[in-house]
Amino acid sequence: MKRSNERILTTHVGSLPRPETLLADAAAARAGSGKEIYERDLAAAVAEIVAKQAEVGLDIVNDGEFGKSGWANYAMERMSGFEPRPDTLYPAIWLGEDRLRFADFMKEDFPRGYEGTAGHACTSAISYQDKDSVRRDIANLKAAVGKVKVEEAFFTCVAPASVGYDAANEFYNNETDYVFAIADAMREEYKAVADSGLILQVDDAVLANMYDHLVRQSPDRYREWAELRVAALNRALEGIPAEQIRYHVCFGSWHVPHVSDAPLESIIDLIMKVNVGAFAIEAANVRHEHEWRVWEKVGLPEGKILIPGVITHHTITVEHPQLVADRIVRFAKILGRENVIAGTDCGFAQAEGIRRVHPSVMWAKFESLVEGARIASKELWGKAAA
Repeated sequence: MKRSNERILTTHVGSLPRPETLLADAAAARAGSGKEIYERDLAAAVAEIVAKQAEVGLDIVNDGEFGKSGWANYAMERMSGFEPRPDTLYPAIWLGEDRLRFADFMKEDFPRGYEGTAGHACTSAISYQDKDSVRRDIANLKAAVGKVKVEEAFFTCVAPASVGYDAANEFYNNETDYVFAIADAMREEYKAVADSGLILQVDDAVLANMYDHLVRQSPDRYREWAELRVAALNRALEGIPAEQIRYHVCFGSWHVPHVSDAPLESIIDLIMKVNVGAFAIEAANVRHEHEWRVWEKVGLPEGKILIPGVITHHTITVEHPQLVADRIVRFAKILGRENVIAGTDCGFAQAEGIRRVHPSVMWAKFESLVEGARIASKELWGKAAA
């Protein structure tokens, strides 16, 4: 994994808005027609999104997660064991008390947060079945990266804690067996990415998002729940070099008040237990920007990297490059400039049909990210910075 040894490198978290034609192709392919057209257009769309990231000046890029239906539930499409329950609504407990505290808002602006979401159930043994899709996505990304000049490429996979957050276990005898079965299945995907030479990013919003709901039952209940899932993730990552893995923790991309978000200081020790080389964590939105202070207290383990969000998906306002630079410099002075890569809070598209800002706004934000990193690099390295 590259470090910011000569200047501040830039990256993002992963999911980007899909082109409308690709969304239509994906829907047709799922309906049983046009699979060859979808595969062709997917490869072309990945090549285009990678080229655009390189053009805007991002250093560490990805495929926009274009081959996935969403940041998390795509995994259940690739596994055995889960079946959809379209007529069963699962309460959005991952929103914590916000779904009740802001019920009127939820009804109007985020009805699935108020009403619940149709989910899944685990009804048989879990195993990873669809290996072709991950191979296809890896091949598309590597082919696209081979045509541009960037520092590195990363590939996202969901963490065990975030698989089936809207699903019920109806098969395994206990929670431990269920969670480790998910982890063992996801290991297939993690290894495929690692073996390809790409940087593996593991996405884990639910580790943080279950905090409020479970702590209200008991602080010990949350710790028990989270420790099990961290242990499962570490088992799934065994044998993969830590320096090849990024771990992304966020507080959810959904546009809600976020009053129930976990305080970073309450979960940072759990995050640090994951055996990875870098941690990508929200730091730019108005609910969490103050948490840079946490890093003054805990620091970073030797050899690790922090990828703080310095631009956010939570607002359509484009951050000024100087503000971005100020955020970067603040982290660099606390943790060391070589230990900081400038990133984003979360993905700009939670699922294939759900985008958080218009693409034109997203690209303007990326431009500010790149320019802010240049300004910060000049301050941190002087005229020698590239």
